[in-house]
Amino acid sequence: MNATTIPEAFAGAPAWLLPSFAFLFGLVWGSFINVVIHRLPLGESLVTPRSRCPSCENVVASYDNIPVLSYLLLGAKCRHCNASIALRYPAVELIVGAASLSSFMRHGFALEFLVELFFVAATVALIFIDYDHQILPNAITVYGTLIGILIAGPRMSFTIIDALKGAALGAGILWAVSELYFRLRKVEGMGQGDVKMMGMVGAFLGWQGVLLTLFIGSLLGSVVGLAVVSTSGADMKTKLPFGTFLGIGAIMTLYAGGTAIAWYSGLF
Repeated sequence: MNATTIPEAFAGAPAWLLPSFAFLFGLVWGSFINVVIHRLPLGESLVTPRSRCPSCENVVASYDNIPVLSYLLLGAKCRHCNASIALRYPAVELIVGAASLSSFMRHGFALEFLVELFFVAATVALIFIDYDHQILPNAITVYGTLIGILIAGPRMSFTIIDALKGAALGAGILWAVSELYFRLRKVEGMGQGDVKMMGMVGAFLGWQGVLLTLFIGSLLGSVVGLAVVSTSGADMKTKLPFGTFLGIGAIMTLYAGGTAIAWYSGLF
């Protein structure tokens, strides 16, 4: 970690303080992503009203809305109606918290830390929204792509050209596959949300990240699809949330893709 990425005010802080802050910062963003996952597909405001229990509609008090901690203290149940609180809520918070910590350990408090945290938070939202509703909202994919392109300028090792190439390749590959499938089978095999999502992935990860994300996402989707067919008796036409697998692949690519690409390149 470069010392220039640490604010001078924290220069003499204990070694554990800044990583802890980064983790807590991610937990808070994870809590907001839970709101996005629940409300955005329903067309509801992300700001108002305050969080409510989906079972009894009582407002969740601020002391019951502390990421992860409140879930544990409440015993995973609503304080008012005793309804179970889904494990997904703390899981999302922990995922984003872990991503924040990982990015901080990689970059310190540099721009790349914020870039990676934004990308992971947006991708986690897409993973769960697609799993629940099989949609990938433009509010995340399209605006995420634009943000990825615009923010590429100030990034140290990633240019606007890299972002444009990545976005074009990501969206272009899936658009071509979707168009070919439709012309051959006369049915839609892939939603345009997946196309736009890969545009966003490319805008942040570049063309190499696009290829690795597609490989991992397709591999995961194939494995899960075969498992569903073999265990439930469903046929091969059963729809799966491809965006969920692409999102998992994108996050894996973000944190391990550089090592994988370097290893693969070294073979030739």
